[in-house]
This record gives sequence, structure tokens and C-alpha cells, in this order.
Amino acid sequence: MDPWCLGGEPGPAWCGPGAATKGLPGQAVYSESSTPQLSGFCPPRKSRHDWIGPPDKHSNLRPVHFYIPEDESPSERKLRELRQETQEWNQQFWANQNVTFLKEKEEFIHSRLKAKGLGLRAESGQKATLNAEEMADFYKEFLSKNFQKHMDYNRPMCAAWQLALGAERTSLA
Repeated sequence: MDPWCLGGEPGPAWCGPGAATKGLPGQAVYSESSTPQLSGFCPPRKSRHDWIGPPDKHSNLRPVHFYIPEDESPSERKLRELRQETQEWNQQFWANQNVTFLKEKEEFIHSRLKAKGLGLRAESGQKATLNAEEMADFYKEFLSKNFQKHMDYNRPMCAAWQLALGAERTSLA
């Protein structure tokens, strides 16, 4: 059974009772662990569209469940597989990048607070923070340090989309 279709027969567009989150009509429903929630919703069997889920909690990207037509041609299959590979690659890149960003941000805040002789919590018990100018130092440093990584990320993306568009043009001809 398709994991995006855990409810069995086509059901209402909204999640059934007990679901942790509710999607919009036509969306798969994900839990905090980025796995589908059991719900009453199932994309219609005769649907001829891709289904887009809510943003992943690690990558912030919306996962796509690609429609596979019964009479999919070899070039259409190649295009779909390129799209799936690109989606998986983007998912992994941004999940890793976001985890790195949050880790380094926390380390930066901790080191700046320590340099000021402050702890992670104020005397009132609230989490200590830095002002916008201090955080701007972190953002600038992070972007500078990751400049080449982002340049490398954009190169294959351009190449992948050029390939995909070429395959799409071929299938349309």
C-alpha cells in the first residue's frame, strides 16, 4: 500500500480524529518525524496530479509524491526520476544545512554570552538572547563561511533543471 494513502479508500480531504496535524485538501499529512500520519484522507485512485505535503521539519521543503501515469513513456519516466532525485538531493542538502545552521547559531550565542559573563538563562529564568547587531555578525560569518557550499549547490541544480527541461521538451515534441 502506498504510504501516502494509509486510509484505504478515498476519504475526506481533512484528517480524521487523532491526527497530529491537518493538511489542506489534497495534501498528505506528516507527523513531527516526517512520516505520514494515519488519517481518513487518501488521494483519489484516479488522480492525475502530484501531491504536495506540508514542509519537512528539518529541510523546510515540501515533499512531493509524484504521479506515475500507467502509460508513462521512457522519457516521461526519466523526467520523473530526475525530479525525484533532485527532490531527495535538495531534501538532504537543506536538512543538513539547517541542522548545521542551528548548531552553529547556538554555539555562537553561547560563546558571546559567555564572553559577557552571562549564562544561557537570565536571572528571571528566561532564555538569554543577543541583540540584532550581534546576531548580524553571526549571519554574515555563516554566509561567508558557507559561500562556496551554496555556489556548489546551485551549479548541479542548474544542470539538473537544464537536463530535466531538455527531457521535457523531448517528451513534448
